[in-house]
Amino acid sequence: MGSRGTAVLSPRVLNRALLDRQLLLGRVDLGVAAAAEHVFGLNAQDPDLPYLALWNRLETFAIEDLTTAIENGTLVRSTMMRATQHLMSAADFRLVRPALAPLLRRVQRNAFGSRTTGADLGELVADAAGRLADGVVLSRPELGRALALTRPGADANALGWTVQYLLPVVHPAPSGTWGKRGATPFAAFPGVPEAATAEDVREMVRRYLAAFGPATVADARSWSGVGGLREVFEQLRPELRTYTDQSGRELFDLPERELPSADLPAPVRLLPEFDATLLAHADRTRVMTEEIRRRICQGAAVAATVLVDGTVAASWTRDRTGGLTVVPLRPISAADREAIEAEALRLLAFAAPGADHTVQFRQS
Repeated sequence: MGSRGTAVLSPRVLNRALLDRQLLLGRVDLGVAAAAEHVFGLNAQDPDLPYLALWNRLETFAIEDLTTAIENGTLVRSTMMRATQHLMSAADFRLVRPALAPLLRRVQRNAFGSRTTGADLGELVADAAGRLADGVVLSRPELGRALALTRPGADANALGWTVQYLLPVVHPAPSGTWGKRGATPFAAFPGVPEAATAEDVREMVRRYLAAFGPATVADARSWSGVGGLREVFEQLRPELRTYTDQSGRELFDLPERELPSADLPAPVRLLPEFDATLLAHADRTRVMTEEIRRRICQGAAVAATVLVDGTVAASWTRDRTGGLTVVPLRPISAADREAIEAEALRLLAFAAPGADHTVQFRQS
């Protein structure tokens, strides 16, 4: 059973807890599916991002390991948390996608409601599901055009996007595998309930805390994009442990999860764009200052970042010729620069084998 704690947790304690649960205190020996479930999803807005995320976290990882898991359907790519592309295990997709349905309906209404006025969205989704039956795979533009043929005057692009939000489709390989970009393919995914049960949503919150806790209700809402979670946390309160952060906000956690020491060393890591470590909380001071947050989170973009002692110290970019540029966002010692350069060269050896690898530091 949970208990109400009085402990006040510092940003550094919360930082080490987050790094521990996100497998960033040291690379671990896990398979790709187990790792994706452990961190509760990998951002996949670009196909290379999940590969770089796992490279940061796993002792032994090769590009073909993740590609195989995507090809055989062990991991699936779809529109998920915050209405953005994620890679999750098939089981986690079936758990989480129904809980996200209200969010995705709202996103469709806000983005495409005016362009689908007069369309029966239930009938549209049923039509799309029929066209994707029996293993048929269609790109979003192909499906949109097919749906528009029987809806004179309809906006084919808006119809395709509407299906992406309202029908639990996945985007099968080769889409989403290393370096593969292009039109988004749609495939049916059986066994996804239309609506989440109350227990499904509670389990989603438990899994969120396992991957990102201790956390506030607002943190869970920021990670998922789902509203109405305060009631869910209240339902779970008897089984959760509570803390307070230094601003007086109540934090929730699973009772069996011990917090690592704030003194644990944290290795340099080069996180890819949109890594969940930076996006899973409303209050992100456990991993970066507000000033740095404003510099790396601009509009819908979230830069690739360098963690030094567990917090964001720089951004980084990689070019097509095997070079990597680091832009410091705060003072970095000579020893930390050496550690960053060594880790960057390891990343380049993984991502661009055979190229001439260079690492440079550039002032913003």
